[in-house]
Amino acid sequence: MADPFDTAGLRRRVLAAWAGSPARFREDANAEEDLVRGGYRDRLLVELAQNAADAAARAGVPGRLRLELAEDGAGGEVLRAANTGAPLDAAGVQGLATLRASGKRDEPTSVGRFGVGFAAVLAVTDEPAVHSTTGGVRFAADRTRAEVAALPALADEVARRDGAVPVLRLPWPTDGTPPEGFATEVVLPLRAGSRAAVRTALEEVEAELLLALPGLAAVDVVLDGAVRSLSARYDNTAERPPRAQLTDGDRTTTWRLQRRDGVLPEELLAGRPVEEREGRAWTLTWAVPLDEDGRPASLPLPQRVHAPTPSDEPLTLPARLIAPFPLGPDRRHVLPGPVTDELVAAAAGGYADLVAGLADDGAVLALVPRIGLAGAELDAALCTAALERLREAAWLPVAGAERDRQTPGRAAVLAEPTEERVAALTGVLPGLLPADWSGRGDQPALAALGVRRVGTAEVVEAVRGVTRPPGWWARLYAALDGAEREELAALPVPLADGRTAHGPAGVLLPDERLPVARLGPLGLRVADPDAVAPATARRLLERLGARPATAAAVLDDPGVRAAVEASVDAADDDWSADRDPASVADAVLALVAAAGPGPSELPWLAALALPDADGGWAPAGELVLPGSRFGAVLAEGALGALDPALDADPDVLRAVGVLDGFALVGAEDPDDLDVDGAREWADAVLDRLPADAPAPSWPPLTAVRDLELVDDWVGALPLLAELPAEAWADVVLGGVPVPGYLRWWLCTHPVLGGRRPDRLRHPEAAELQGLYEPADAPPALLDLLRPPASVADVLADVDGALDLLDRLGDPRRTVAPAVLRTVHARLAAALDGVDVEPPDRVRVAPDRVVPAGEAVVLDAPWLQPLVDSPLVPAGGAPGPVADLLDLPLAGEVVRARVASPPVRVVRWADVPGAGLAAARLGLAELPGEVAVHEPLRAGGRAVPWWPGGRAGPDAVDGTPVALGRALAWRAGAWPLRQALAEAFAHPDQAAALAAEDAVGP
Repeated sequence: MADPFDTAGLRRRVLAAWAGSPARFREDANAEEDLVRGGYRDRLLVELAQNAADAAARAGVPGRLRLELAEDGAGGEVLRAANTGAPLDAAGVQGLATLRASGKRDEPTSVGRFGVGFAAVLAVTDEPAVHSTTGGVRFAADRTRAEVAALPALADEVARRDGAVPVLRLPWPTDGTPPEGFATEVVLPLRAGSRAAVRTALEEVEAELLLALPGLAAVDVVLDGAVRSLSARYDNTAERPPRAQLTDGDRTTTWRLQRRDGVLPEELLAGRPVEEREGRAWTLTWAVPLDEDGRPASLPLPQRVHAPTPSDEPLTLPARLIAPFPLGPDRRHVLPGPVTDELVAAAAGGYADLVAGLADDGAVLALVPRIGLAGAELDAALCTAALERLREAAWLPVAGAERDRQTPGRAAVLAEPTEERVAALTGVLPGLLPADWSGRGDQPALAALGVRRVGTAEVVEAVRGVTRPPGWWARLYAALDGAEREELAALPVPLADGRTAHGPAGVLLPDERLPVARLGPLGLRVADPDAVAPATARRLLERLGARPATAAAVLDDPGVRAAVEASVDAADDDWSADRDPASVADAVLALVAAAGPGPSELPWLAALALPDADGGWAPAGELVLPGSRFGAVLAEGALGALDPALDADPDVLRAVGVLDGFALVGAEDPDDLDVDGAREWADAVLDRLPADAPAPSWPPLTAVRDLELVDDWVGALPLLAELPAEAWADVVLGGVPVPGYLRWWLCTHPVLGGRRPDRLRHPEAAELQGLYEPADAPPALLDLLRPPASVADVLADVDGALDLLDRLGDPRRTVAPAVLRTVHARLAAALDGVDVEPPDRVRVAPDRVVPAGEAVVLDAPWLQPLVDSPLVPAGGAPGPVADLLDLPLAGEVVRARVASPPVRVVRWADVPGAGLAAARLGLAELPGEVAVHEPLRAGGRAVPWWPGGRAGPDAVDGTPVALGRALAWRAGAWPLRQALAEAFAHPDQAAALAAEDAVGP
């Protein structure tokens, strides 16, 4: 194979050096390991891009890089990095195969100059290769290990390193050419453990990488056949500051650039590494993205200093800095020293130029360095220097003369700025910044710059004693709307009578429809209408304690409320002519009429004294409208009647609390509900919650008053059905919905034909037929009352369960067979923990009850033929049912065992029909044995079957029913006993029955 780069000579020299000095081998191995695990552990793609940019720069062409993750044909994956530019040459191969001896040191535009970056590939591969138009080289850990193994002097060292060798010191020639259109391709067969990391890194490659690599114009990332293209285009025209357009797929972002160039003084280079002393010229760039409106969009913090590719130095300035800072051997941290200090000063000046160049609106303040947020020593130096330059520069605008520029030290800003405030105070406060430069979020930036902050209290103090027309005050109030309330407490307010209030508290803001003349006796202060005409002015004064002088506002005045609440007690006092009960009632009713529906939200209005039909005075909330349907359903004299002679709108009377129907009341806690049985309802609600549930947090509650006063439920129920849904709504506690107060009260009182709804059943409830009479009511009312529709509804509370237990012992009632099978077990569960008096009679059949002393609870099905007493169905819970009914179990009454000898003992699997029975049990074959008796006797009687327990086989009399029950009990599949009996009954029809099972439910 051709060896255009004399790799054989390189290998010969390296191996000779290692053989002559094993310490050199250790040095190379340690150095490469340090690079892979240290400075270049996560720099693979950055280094590939950097090499591509350098190759393009050497060739003087726009750089292009293609990164593709593809299958290698052997079940693995390979990362391919193809680039344009100068192809691989002998110096490049020498640089790849050496450490810190780059072939690029004489190229001033090169990004990589230190000869170590290619080591980043070893983080993902053991066999990197480079294919170029001039030839190719490859490296391989296995081949290097074989070469080293042939050197006796290194045997011990390789063994101590567990076979680890420096991969990039021995190159071999290789065949292969780069893809068409590219000069070079790096081929990296990936180790299995690195594939996910490489894929993630490719997915996270950003177009911003190109900012640090100006020689690289485009990067194509190919994953799973899909190509994502990244590119950079620069605009360096003289018409506007330099910009870069970065494209990532179909998304393009614009970046504002600020560059500075210079030459390092020669005396600063004395301390730099030898190979870096020749590069005195420097260029640094600041970059910040712009939004669609051309305003700076701050980058997330912290950023990283790029020198020029990403370092580990944090940067708390929200912009991208690309500068040739001197780096330490790990290429991750900037070295302190005079060169760094020189570049920090240059970067600070460039940053100040960047900020000043973007000073078209206040958004640029987001770029101002914050005090005390530095992430490291270099960051602190950059932020401090940049802030100093910004404090010295004249770049802040002046309100009203935005083209003028001023230094931060001469500027002022309102603590609570708006455009209206700034406009009102322009010329009053010198150096005031425009409104969009002093938003709340910009205060830290302004404080860092040293801009003077003017508080609202200082503004209020300035306007005290100023004489201005009402319109001027209106504009001032509108401008100050939204300021801190405490600072505006002393804001002057001109009054309608020519006086000035020394603060807005207590001032009334007149409504144009309000008859102000009628408010005189109330002694209220009313603001000048022209001063409070704008909505913003009124809003501000209201926030400061002024009150709208609408009918609703006057109604809500404490003095009005006090008069209403005292009106009944004072009805017999010697009031003055303008404060007698009739005049108070007339004034309040007039205010309510003007206020509209809002007064219904003032429950204290129900205390207003109104004349009753007997010639006295009573609270409005205790009077009923004459002729109302509501009054007709109440017991005589339960509530008073309003004087029919009172001339007032019925809607207004309803608004002050006069009753025309059932009234709703609300509270946050049941103890605050002033309605009949509120505490009993709350206890019933709590009883429905799980015993271990935490104490509930009650939601807002709604109840209905005066239910206990009803005398005619036939007329009352339709009125209640007309109430809003909230009156009937359930209450949800701890996620459990329970009946609200109204439904509970009605269901627990005889309101349906003299019967309680919860002791009736829904007419369509078949499950409760025979036990409960159907409720006779219209469907809509039934939907609201919800009489029980199932046993579960009855068992929802303890009282219902006790009532059901009593009904089961009533011989006049019947029970559906399906209900009877489980009802006692369900009752036992519902009444668990409740002290229950055992019933005198118990139900043993749908239409039969017996005295409790005659009944037994069957706890074992094989005992049934031996029990002479009536059996109470236990529904699978014989113990709890026996405890509930205080009855004995069959197993306690009957003492018996198998007394007959078996005729034969056979395997279950050999019983005719066993195959079908096994299939119905989901078994491949029936296990165990069964003993056949002819007949089977236990307890002196013939029985069909008897369980064998663990000691022996089950005993049967040979009938299909016995076989089915014995097998079902043995298999723990008691509900399948009938199906199993059918299997044993028809062994000759097994195929047909199996087919039937396959399509059955």
